[in-house]
Parts: sequence; structure tokens; C-alpha cells
Amino acid sequence: MDRFDKIKEKVYSGDLPISEEEAIELFNHSNILEIGYLADTVRWKIHPEKTASFVIDRNINYTDGCVTECLFCGFHKKPEECTTLDFDTLLKKVEETVKLEGTGILLQGGMNPKLPYSFYIEMLKTIKSAFPQIDIHGFSPPEIQFFSKHFKKPVKQILEEFIDAGLDSIPGGGAEILSDRVRKRISPKKCTSDQWIEVMREAHKLGLKTTATMMFGTGEDYTDRVEHFRRIRELQEETGGFVAFIPWTYQIYRGRLIKFENTGYDYLKTLSIARIYLHNIPNIQASWVTQGKKMGQIGLKFGANDLGSTMIEENVVKSVGVSHTISKEEIIRLIHNAGFDAVQRRNTYGFVKIYKRKQAV
Repeated sequence: MDRFDKIKEKVYSGDLPISEEEAIELFNHSNILEIGYLADTVRWKIHPEKTASFVIDRNINYTDGCVTECLFCGFHKKPEECTTLDFDTLLKKVEETVKLEGTGILLQGGMNPKLPYSFYIEMLKTIKSAFPQIDIHGFSPPEIQFFSKHFKKPVKQILEEFIDAGLDSIPGGGAEILSDRVRKRISPKKCTSDQWIEVMREAHKLGLKTTATMMFGTGEDYTDRVEHFRRIRELQEETGGFVAFIPWTYQIYRGRLIKFENTGYDYLKTLSIARIYLHNIPNIQASWVTQGKKMGQIGLKFGANDLGSTMIEENVVKSVGVSHTISKEEIIRLIHNAGFDAVQRRNTYGFVKIYKRKQAV
């Protein structure tokens, strides 16, 4: 029995997890359909129900001022040249979200030293007092680490104060690849892998649910991707706080980092291996925002059980020239046409509503 057959036997028998060496073997395996079938097998073991989920929410970038100057980013501006939303504008955006049946917002900004600590507390309180029904999913680990260093406050204290002000969960942004060899090349001013993990550990200890992400295809190798998977899986074993994993490919910005667009083949292979390796993460999300709607739909057959957000507003990916939009009706149709009932969820995967697909006569 060769190594790939041994991996297949593990998956079919439910004898997970697979090892790092076995994950590398999958990356080096050329038959993407075989890998996709294994991922789909794991998906059905975790989610035997014939559903795929989505959320209606909005990405609100409260500031585009940032001092980290990551090489892959087309969104940031120097703090002295940036735009920061006033609270009236923020509330209008949240109100629009609620009117569109949205249940959450993603608050995302840069590392902006021009903003005082009170800005973040007041922003959270203002939103939560006006819209207590809205889930506030905000402040990625690099932002929290920046606040800790800039305001000289422990990470735990910041998280506690943000929770008291209205924060409900934390997105997994800023992870890129959790390998410092890669991070030093593409985002040298951003937090380290250990610091990213430590923010998530503290958040989980305080009862916050979080997501985990991976932006790949910046020139890292397969061992870097598997190191990223390993660190996520190990923390999940310790805390159980991750509700979902969302991988996507780097979108070329002015030809930096790599010369050619990443391929759908690499995306689907990496998505599939993530599902197989991260056996203890309940949900895997397909990224239609970066890959396009049709590729996102195909991802539902390569290990993913979630199509993410309708993204009422999205600015970061759009800033590098990639713009896909979708309506609630279209995301439901994509899920139905892939053979699943569509479940509208909240940011932490709580149930909102199910949309049954019509059975063929």
C-alpha cells in the first residue's frame, strides 16, 4: 500500500488526524479529484445534514490608516492621509445592514496610531446601544497586538474591555501564513505567528469565538502552509474556540510578491487539504469573494460547507482590483444548485433561517 492509499484508508475509517508529512504528500499528489473526494468525505462525516450555510453581514472599515505597510496590501494609507469614519456614518451603515436582513458586521481597520483608545470603546458602545441585535465581529489579532503595544495594555485587558463594550467575536484576519519565515518577507511590521496565536488563545479563554484564515500563494512552500494548519489545529485542540477556517489566495497587487495569478487548481487543492487536516475545526468556508462565485460553489464539493458572507460592503479585496458581488437570493441559488439546502447563520454559526431547495419532479 503506497502513502496516498494509507491516507485514504485513514479518511475512510475516520482515523484522523493526518500528520504533517501526510499533508505534504497530499500537496504533492497530482490528482485533485481524488483529494477533493477525500475532503468531501470528511465534510460529510462532520456535517451529515445536506445543508450549506451563509451569513448576511457587512465589512465596515472604520479607518484605512495603517503603519504596517504590508507588501500585499492595496488598501492602507499613511495615518496622516487616511479616512476614519465618524460614528454617524458608521450607524447608517449598520442600519442599512439591518434593513437588508443582516445579523452582523465585521469591523476592520488598520494599525492607526492617530486614534485614541477611547475611539474603539466608544465605537463599540455606540453600535451596540443603537443595534443590540447586531453581532459585532471585529479587530483581528494584529490589530489587538498593535493596541496592546501602542496603548501599553495587556492583550487580556483589551479583550475584556472590548467585550464589555459590545464585541461578540474576533475574525481571523492578519494570519496570512503563520510561518515567521514568510511573515518577515511579506508583512515584517505585523505581529509574529506566536503573537497571532496568543491573541486567539486569550480570546478563547474569555469565551470569544473566533475564525481562522490563511492567505496563501505569496511564494511560500507547502511546508509553510502545513505549519499554518498545524498551529491552528494545535490551538483548537487546546481551546476549541475556532468556529471556522477560511483560506484564500493572494490577489496580485501591482505585481508584488509573485508574477502570476494563483490558480483555481491550487485553491481547490489547498481548500481540500485544509478540510482533511483540520478535522477539529467544524466549518470550512469557500471564498467566493476572492475566487469568484462559481469557484466558491465548486468549493462546496471540495470540503467546504459554508459560502461565507453576502458582503454588503467589501473594500480591502476590491482595492487590489478584484470585485465580486452577490445577493442573498444568488447565494441561496448557488447553494441550492450545488445540491444543498441553504442555512442562513450568524457570525458564530448560530441558526437564523433555512431555505429548502425545490426537489426535482
